[in-house]
Amino acid sequence: MKYRINPICNMSKTQKMIFIALLVAQAIVLNVIERMIPLNFTIPGAKLGLANIITLTCIYLFSFKETLAIIILRTVLGSLLAGSLSSFLYSISGALLSFIVMYFLILISKEKISTIGISVFGGVFHNIGQLTVAMIIIENANIFYYLPILMITGVATGVAVGICTKYLLVYLRRLKYFN
Repeated sequence: MKYRINPICNMSKTQKMIFIALLVAQAIVLNVIERMIPLNFTIPGAKLGLANIITLTCIYLFSFKETLAIIILRTVLGSLLAGSLSSFLYSISGALLSFIVMYFLILISKEKISTIGISVFGGVFHNIGQLTVAMIIIENANIFYYLPILMITGVATGVAVGICTKYLLVYLRRLKYFN
């Protein structure tokens, strides 16, 4: 199914604000659930990226500024609730780079790349953003030797997030608020 980026939203400002608040809350809950899943025994630093379901959905539903606000809110609040300063730095860098890449891929692809493909790019660039911050913190570029391993997880989680987002968008399109 093809989606237009930022469709006309038939919500009042109050309804849109409530819907955005619900999406931020859902992203935080997904983040907390993800932190409870013990994946560190497989690949250190690898995560499922469940909150990215909300990010990718928002890219299709809202403007650049609204989606950016959602990402910043969910990252700041998620780090305050269950994180640390270092986890915030890794999360925000990955989330912002991932968002920018996904947003502009959707703009330039003119619906030639599927939601799953966009999500895979997002997963890979999320890892690149995090490794860039790690490189700055530890002052050693050798951390990028870890990138191929993280790219495998980025592709796998990107596919999962893309599939979830695809079905979520199908459901949301049925609501009277989105044409």
